Amino acid sequence: MNRKELDPQASPGEAFGAHLRRLRDERGWTQEELGTRMGVTGSHVSAVETGRRQPTQRFATAADRALGTGQELQQRTSAVRQNSLLEGFPDYLRREAEASEIRLYEVGVIPGLLQTPEYAAALEADAVRREAITQEQADERVALVARRQATLVRSPSPLLIVVLDEGCIRRPMGSPEIMDAQLARLIEFAELPNTVLQLAPFAMGARRPFSLPVTVLTMKDRSLMSYAESAQRGHLEREIAFVLPMLTAYHQLQAEALSQAATVAMIEEFRKGTL
Repeated sequence: MNRKELDPQASPGEAFGAHLRRLRDERGWTQEELGTRMGVTGSHVSAVETGRRQPTQRFATAADRALGTGQELQQRTSAVRQNSLLEGFPDYLRREAEASEIRLYEVGVIPGLLQTPEYAAALEADAVRREAITQEQADERVALVARRQATLVRSPSPLLIVVLDEGCIRRPMGSPEIMDAQLARLIEFAELPNTVLQLAPFAMGARRPFSLPVTVLTMKDRSLMSYAESAQRGHLEREIAFVLPMLTAYHQLQAEALSQAATVAMIEEFRKGTL
């Protein structure tokens, strides 16, 4: 039976998983046995142990009760949840790096896959100012932007389709120079052979099918997944019955949005007023 090697130094989530596995091994329990005692599936325990799924407070409480470890695991979840990444996002990132097609819609800010380093830094600096995250967490997020973009440089290249709400280009971020460089980056992105860039103008009004950011992934085996976030966590949906309506709505969004040529023209026009 294959047993994945764990690296506690890789992330707080994997450190938690390695500790959970050690506690389970000490008792001679399988993942299924621990899961039964906790009221979860063995695959859930496996996903937490290998860092594919972040431990919730409820999970840690059940594990402490089953293992007789007081509040040890509950306290360890604090380190995991203080990590700069939203719960559920690490799982999405693994899928993003493997997808053959990525469709995303963003509201308010330029998405990470298209951000310049300076734009990303300005965005996170504002979060630090609001004390939403620490400077260390901000630095980690900026570094992640570069790593995510690097995963797209592969062969064959993934198809990347991006629809931005008009507010993404109108919301200033950082200095005028930073914003101008970011808009120039969008135009460069639109010229790539494996990309499509469209703007959803304010004039669309109620015809805009989404009010929040959404991503739809097509994997190499043509299976579909969607990803969406709330303020507390992200959710990667694998059930096709829920993903297909999302994909249909995305196609409708594209039909109503500006063409790529009109999008580039609008960005160029708006760019004239940034400096």
